[in-house]
Amino acid sequence: MNSSGIWRKVPLSALLVVGVTALGLLAILATGVGAVQIAPNDVVAGLWRGSTGQPRSGPSDFIVWNLRAPRVLEAIVVGAGLALAGAIAQAVVGNPIADPYVLGLSSGAGLGAVAVITTIGVGVAGSLTLPLAAFVTALLTGLVVLIMARSGTRLDPSRIVMVGISVGSLLSGITSFLLLRTGNGDAARQVMFWLLGSLSGAEWRLVIISAPLVLLAGGVALLRAGRLNLLSLGDDSAAALGMRPARARAGFFALAAFLTGVVVACSGTIGFVGLVMPALARVLVGADHRRVLPVAALLGALLVLLADTAARTILAPTELPIGILTAFVGVPVFVLAVRRQASG
Repeated sequence: MNSSGIWRKVPLSALLVVGVTALGLLAILATGVGAVQIAPNDVVAGLWRGSTGQPRSGPSDFIVWNLRAPRVLEAIVVGAGLALAGAIAQAVVGNPIADPYVLGLSSGAGLGAVAVITTIGVGVAGSLTLPLAAFVTALLTGLVVLIMARSGTRLDPSRIVMVGISVGSLLSGITSFLLLRTGNGDAARQVMFWLLGSLSGAEWRLVIISAPLVLLAGGVALLRAGRLNLLSLGDDSAAALGMRPARARAGFFALAAFLTGVVVACSGTIGFVGLVMPALARVLVGADHRRVLPVAALLGALLVLLADTAARTILAPTELPIGILTAFVGVPVFVLAVRRQASG
């Protein structure tokens, strides 16, 4: 396992302490930013009163606890989940350009959400119907890709990529058809916002549902990180070390599909996070997934939190889709990471 990385000699515990501290401070600052500016000490006080059930001291407490805190926490959950899904997907197919988009998972989730918006309507179906539809279609897409990519008892990584791209293109075409046939302008605008990613619908019940699921999936991936390292060595080497590559690859792919379904259900399809953050993590800490997974999750959380804060403030009161901002950040970072890896 290649141990190269800028911070390869820094203990993982130190990196996590610094990363979590930076994320916490940024979360407090982001909660105070908006049409109504709230000082960091008032943000902390409002969060304390909200979490302990104490009476609110003023309108700022309502803004902090009911409007901004769930959105900030959802940004952290979504960013971490997308980065984890991307890191797992790249290990499964042995390709650094793999991510939930390339494997068709994001397209599957997007189709489920768009189908609900254009046929039923979120207002009629209920606020949890859209996330549930996105989650289910992401899992079904992952199952279809796995079945189509299997050849006998083998699961060829290159075939997973080809099938994922093909299935994703098909689902994107169906999504475009649903968008074109809808005569509802509001639904069309909501679809476009969903396809580019937004956390404007964040609320506490979504946080309560999604955060434990992402933590659970991330914990499973971290406990099995050694098997991801073996998969990265190739099927022959992994089999020689006692692992069944096809079974392990299918299990990890299902885990990536699960993570993608959870986060896309909450935020829409935010691009580049699952592609760029794992690559950047490998540049920083090396290729060992025991270090890559937690660092990538922290980087993803930081990126989406920054992007969401900028999305709701740059052109306030108009809100930008998050995917636009992550693309502006993600492309140059990814190019720099690839160039550094190529130059050793």
